[in-house]
Amino acid sequence: MSAGGLLLIVVAFAFLYFVLVRPQRRRQMQSQQMLSALQVGDEVVTAGGIYGRITELLEEDVMVEIAPQLRVKVARRAIGGVIPPPPAEESEDDEDTPAVDNGG
Repeated sequence: MSAGGLLLIVVAFAFLYFVLVRPQRRRQMQSQQMLSALQVGDEVVTAGGIYGRITELLEEDVMVEIAPQLRVKVARRAIGGVIPPPPAEESEDDEDTPAVDNGG
C-alpha cells in the first residue's frame, strides 16, 4: 500500500470521527447533564411525548404529574427534555413604551 493510500484512509477515519462520533458524544454528555440537573417542579416531556411536572426525584426514576391528582413513575433516562419556563410577562412600567406599528 502506498503512502498516499494510507494517508487517504487516515483522513477518512478522522472525517468520520469528527462527523459521527464527536457529535454523538456531545449529545450524550448534554443528556447526562440535563438528567442530573432535574429538580422537583421542572416541566418535562418524556421520550414518549408525555408532558408533566416532576413531583418527586427517586434514585433511578422520577414521579411525574401528568394531570391533576395523576402521577406516574418514569425512568430518568426516559425524560426527553426539560421545558423552559415561559418568559416573564412585561411589567406595568412598560405600558409607557409605544407600540410598534407593523403597517397593517
